[in-house]
Amino acid sequence: MKKEMKKILVTGSVGQIGSELTLALREKYGAENVIATGRKTKPSKALLESGPFHFIDVTSIASVEEIVKKYNIDTVYHMAAILSAVGEGNPQLCWNVNMNGTINVLELGLKYEMARVIIPSSIAVWGKGVPLENTPQETVLKPSTMYGVTKVAAEILCDYYVARFGLDIRGLRYPGIISSETLPGGGTTDYAVAIYYEAVAKKHYTCFVRENTVLPMMYMPDCIKSTIDLAEADFNKLMHHSDFNIASMSFSVKELADAINKYMPDFKVDYAPDHRQKIADSWPNSIDDSCAKEEWGWQPSWNLDSVTKDMLEKLTERHKKGELYPE
Repeated sequence: MKKEMKKILVTGSVGQIGSELTLALREKYGAENVIATGRKTKPSKALLESGPFHFIDVTSIASVEEIVKKYNIDTVYHMAAILSAVGEGNPQLCWNVNMNGTINVLELGLKYEMARVIIPSSIAVWGKGVPLENTPQETVLKPSTMYGVTKVAAEILCDYYVARFGLDIRGLRYPGIISSETLPGGGTTDYAVAIYYEAVAKKHYTCFVRENTVLPMMYMPDCIKSTIDLAEADFNKLMHHSDFNIASMSFSVKELADAINKYMPDFKVDYAPDHRQKIADSWPNSIDDSCAKEEWGWQPSWNLDSVTKDMLEKLTERHKKGELYPE
């Protein structure tokens, strides 16, 4: 029997995805029922004013358990993570936050018999030997980053907790996420967000990967929708749990720049590939997400042109108000 979600904890709620996911969950389930948490980054005004917020450390199980007990949490969206580019600068921190944070959430899920735990994965699970086109659900997992290593380990760990303890855990392999609300936080796909900000602010962008680099991407509204849709899906219909391939669109940096030029003809891009190019080259160009479509009805709504039009409109409005690069 499907358990209803009542009190929801979001870790990493100040991050790129967590910040918008928290607001969407509050709108859907009631502001007082969604507890936002972060480690040290100052939360936005919208996040602070829309419902409860607490600072916690996911690497400390006591820190997380204090909030679980205080609010009688029965569902966790575990979004706290060190991303790929930042993780390569500090692999030990990446392992500590991503792995110890995950196992702490899983242990609390068991202890408090939670209805659901949502722990996202990433395209970073793939690496050497993976088919780059239409990457299948089941394929080799040999990541080239510590972030990817932690995500592979977390997928396996989560599936173990499902099989061994019957804990309801779900997860998506997020592609690059594009958002008009929050600046990116140290991932290899950050260029697909930064390019829009710089187009509006400076009409020029220097990209850290080559123009022919192709990666799978998704607009934030689809990201939020896919996350909540999976969380609400019938557990009994899920053949997979913690590792769903999820796709929306794929494009090269040149195609992205051309899409912006359609609306901003004077926008210019040049290229200075750095260490992130090697990471990008190890990831797929496109993804087969047929399992997500078959098992819980996933269907994206946005494409490159509709995303570009919406991003430029929203960022231009924010730029006029002086809000594009908040303190």
